[in-house]
Amino acid sequence: MTKILSPQTALIHPAYQPPAGFNAFPTAIHHASTVLFENVAAMRSGDWKDKNAYTYGLHGTPTTFTLEARLAAIEGGTHCLLAPSGLAAIAMIDFALLKTGDDVLLPDNVYNPNRELGRWLEADFGITARYYDPLVGAGIAELILPNTRLIWTEAPGSVSMEVPDLPAICAAAHARGVLVALDNTWAAGLALNGFDHGADIVMQALTKYQSGGSDVLMGAVITRDRAIHDRLSLSHMRLGMGVGADDAFLVLRGLPTMRLRFEAHDKAARKVAAWLKTRPEITRVLHPALPDCPGHETWQRDFTGAGGLFSVLFDARYTEEQTDRFVDALQLFGIGYSWGGANSLAMPYRIAHMRKNWPDQGILVRFNIGLEDADDLIADIEQALELMK
Repeated sequence: MTKILSPQTALIHPAYQPPAGFNAFPTAIHHASTVLFENVAAMRSGDWKDKNAYTYGLHGTPTTFTLEARLAAIEGGTHCLLAPSGLAAIAMIDFALLKTGDDVLLPDNVYNPNRELGRWLEADFGITARYYDPLVGAGIAELILPNTRLIWTEAPGSVSMEVPDLPAICAAAHARGVLVALDNTWAAGLALNGFDHGADIVMQALTKYQSGGSDVLMGAVITRDRAIHDRLSLSHMRLGMGVGADDAFLVLRGLPTMRLRFEAHDKAARKVAAWLKTRPEITRVLHPALPDCPGHETWQRDFTGAGGLFSVLFDARYTEEQTDRFVDALQLFGIGYSWGGANSLAMPYRIAHMRKNWPDQGILVRFNIGLEDADDLIADIEQALELMK
């Protein structure tokens, strides 16, 4: 005989269970902190590190496990861990692989929050953070010290756009037993396979093309090596890095169209970049697919696409006040960080303040070319250039 529960208890312990067998194209959203076990034996046999069972919401649900598997497949990896942001993914890697007394090498064009993290590691954790020329290639062998444990690469740099020789850096690092982490956000795992070019760890900011909606913060760390993955998993657990199921669903929803969107961004960006090369106000177009960009030959060899992000250098005769006026005059470009969304963006950078040995004069402006019509974007840039003067 079924016991009749009070209304309050029945709200928490409902008798109804939906029938099994429902299926649909979207991945279901599983909200969970507490995960229920069938019995005590199941609770004791589950291992969160192996992901062979569900143990706690922080370690994964069907929603996040599905996203991790799909991201690993895009990158050609085996294991994936999600993080609340791209920077959180970077921090997970550093804290997994570095300890007091170790040394880490970062490219001088590194994502600025990664640079700030390097400063923090050096100031408070006794980890040496040194910076190298992103075009050093095989020459990085001369910079590797006995205590160097990790080399960061970014392909290309997300502001100044230099394209590193990733295979050469990885070969030099591996000859000395040093791991290489690649920030592959610019190429989205679509235009560059980091593992095939030697990287041990590939990091992504899923905030960009994977989401595509300018509405999600998330990162991912992908590996092929189980031992490295286990070290990363401990860092992931100890730092308490979890992502919400709703955000994971938004990224999953964006993945089927990611390549189509990436290619559309790429096509429009090349058209806008080629037009900018004809303008007398612009001295250099820093787009990896164009010869002006440092490391262009490496891009031709290693990449299959370019996406929508590139930068330009204005002629030195234009002041910062004028280039700021140019950015303010743009009507179809928002002023904001990030990229990979449908809306175009423009952002001026004080690049000489960011780089110790920046060789060029003139203000740098970075463009994210969205999914608007390229001719409309060109017309908008043209009217803003006129207003700048």
